[in-house]
Amino acid sequence: MAASGAVEPGAAAATAAPSPAPAQAPAPEHLFRPISAEDEEQQPTEIESLCMNCYRNGTTRLLLTKVPFFREIIVSSFSCEHCGWNNTEIHSAGRIQDQGVRYALTVKTQEDMNREVVKTDSATTSIPELDFEIPAFTQKGALTTVEGLISRAISGLEQDQPTRRANEEAVAERIDEFIVRLKELKRVASPFTLIIDDPSGNSFVENPHAPQKDHALVITHYNRTVQQEEMLGLQAEAPEEKPEEEDLRNEVLQFNTNCPECNAPAQTNMKLVQIPHFKEVIIMATNCDSCGHRTNEVKSGGAVEPLGTRITFHITHPSDLTRDVLKSETCSVEIPELEFELGMAVLGGKFTTLEGLLKDIRELVTKNPFTLGDSSNPGRMEKLREFSQKLDQILEGNVKAHFIMNDPAGNSYLQNVYAPEDDPEMKVEHYKRTFDQNEELGLNDMKTEGYETGLAPQR
Repeated sequence: MAASGAVEPGAAAATAAPSPAPAQAPAPEHLFRPISAEDEEQQPTEIESLCMNCYRNGTTRLLLTKVPFFREIIVSSFSCEHCGWNNTEIHSAGRIQDQGVRYALTVKTQEDMNREVVKTDSATTSIPELDFEIPAFTQKGALTTVEGLISRAISGLEQDQPTRRANEEAVAERIDEFIVRLKELKRVASPFTLIIDDPSGNSFVENPHAPQKDHALVITHYNRTVQQEEMLGLQAEAPEEKPEEEDLRNEVLQFNTNCPECNAPAQTNMKLVQIPHFKEVIIMATNCDSCGHRTNEVKSGGAVEPLGTRITFHITHPSDLTRDVLKSETCSVEIPELEFELGMAVLGGKFTTLEGLLKDIRELVTKNPFTLGDSSNPGRMEKLREFSQKLDQILEGNVKAHFIMNDPAGNSYLQNVYAPEDDPEMKVEHYKRTFDQNEELGLNDMKTEGYETGLAPQR
């Protein structure tokens, strides 16, 4: 095989004999000379190096050359005079190209078998007619011919045949049959297709008609995939990453707090929940391991609505008590049949069922410390007992009643089991808040437009 001129011919000459004038480094275009057997100045650089077979010193020859109508390559050849081991490789002297390349050559004549081929480590070689493929990085790069590629494949298959015949005779016989088919390709008994696919873009198949078009050779350039970029050791240009938003819907957050009853350290769990046909709410629950106190609270996950909401529901069947209810802190509750009204902020925010909310109301009224014990009034106790009995009849489904929720912030909700159709027993009204309602919500003093101008620095 031909070899190339030295990388530092000037330096080599300086070591051979003293020169009256300092040696000049060769120009870059003279380092890689076109490959030619007639170029006597094109000599390889020889380097003493270790033989990996017998661990004695051998000789590595480096040739820097240029393939016509292609690019610069480095051909390296190692030989050991002690054990006879030798090896030949090629490396691209340029960078990895911007695109991969695929050569599809239709071999019809013996002249096609003599075409020069540059195959890099990253190239995949295949012959579809034989369903044969040499994967990338399974062979070293080579500067050879089409026939040389096939001969190299035959040598690789024959290498371990003696071992296979001893251990797996059936496999060895099939490989022998395949080797025969590969040898038939070298005689070009029938046309076949040779495909070299190189993601690095540094492989090459000679066009003997250059610069004219070669009708037997199809060259395709393509953009590499992310997997091919990783295979070549290139960091694929990652798309601009947008900051990931935490998805709180599938995560329960925990934070430390103190128990409102015994002031012992406790944990509060918080989760964001999407209520169907409504909006997102935040449910918070605290459980004290010291005293066993439990509490839960619901906060609206959205803004104050432009209009207030008034929900009137007629309880006609025990199944109505199983409906989900979201009562915000700003919602008042009214039961006309009981002449009962629960003001804003009482019971706090709750996400429960209608039955659960009515039981909380009963517990709040009947277990009020100011109506029990020595300070209790007999007339008041009778009224509370009567209220509790009527509420129990509603909970048991024996008495029909109206349940009214009035939320100026518009953040309360009662489940509509007929959704998205209207519920015949439920009436939802949206109304414009009064000045006093806006005052209670703190909206009168809230400036949401044009506030930036007041913060502008004075010039």
